[in-house]
Amino acid sequence: MTSHSGESVISRVARILAAFDRETRSMPLTVLADRTGLPLPTTYRLVSELVRYGLLERDADKQIRVGLRLWELSTRGNETLSLRDTALPYMEDLFESLGCLTTLSVLDGGTLLYVERMTPTGFSLDRALVAQRHPIHAASSGLVLLAFAPADVQDEFLTKPLRKYTENTITDERTLRRLLAEIRKQRFCSAPGIGTPGWTGMAVPIFGAARQVVAALSVVYESGTERPREAVPALHSASFGISMALGVKPPRRS
Repeated sequence: MTSHSGESVISRVARILAAFDRETRSMPLTVLADRTGLPLPTTYRLVSELVRYGLLERDADKQIRVGLRLWELSTRGNETLSLRDTALPYMEDLFESLGCLTTLSVLDGGTLLYVERMTPTGFSLDRALVAQRHPIHAASSGLVLLAFAPADVQDEFLTKPLRKYTENTITDERTLRRLLAEIRKQRFCSAPGIGTPGWTGMAVPIFGAARQVVAALSVVYESGTERPREAVPALHSASFGISMALGVKPPRRS
């Protein structure tokens, strides 16, 4: 079924669900209508249906928020969440060993998506949050995933204009291609300040079915406190363990 504008019901529902984010977890109906650009009567009707099925909830103050049923459905048979569950014990060991921010991320829709994060007490960096998206070329994890992505994915990404987030963000296509080749060879990336000044990310790939890279494992240090001699072997050991737990023996490093 489509509206008079030609937009399908599913498209409008997707706009409603996408209106919620980490900063705005609940909102009144009028704000939701404004954020989606949908007419208020349409928003009311669709929200009422979504509340009926538990995908959204309406609290005592008439605030609308994401429903528990939506979370329940999203966890059923989701490969990324299964990957997260497999990786967690190895991430915990890595976190305990190094004591720094530890993340697990995947590529999704042309961006980097963080699916797990372990944070030291008092850690001040508000990036790389769970369910947060980040530009691929502005994170060590993103560069690792791009380095092992299919050639057509690389070409599509590298041939478009890239935003420079810091003075260290690499946006030149040739320079990036050389860097990606080096990452594939070393199976490791260290990226000082490419996304946020003052922080250095170190990342390695995780291999899944058919020895394809399915995720990246990373640790983040405040600049000047990096311990690569300790971090690099620990990262490789953890990623090897996760890959083996996924039923895949990673190929040898060149």
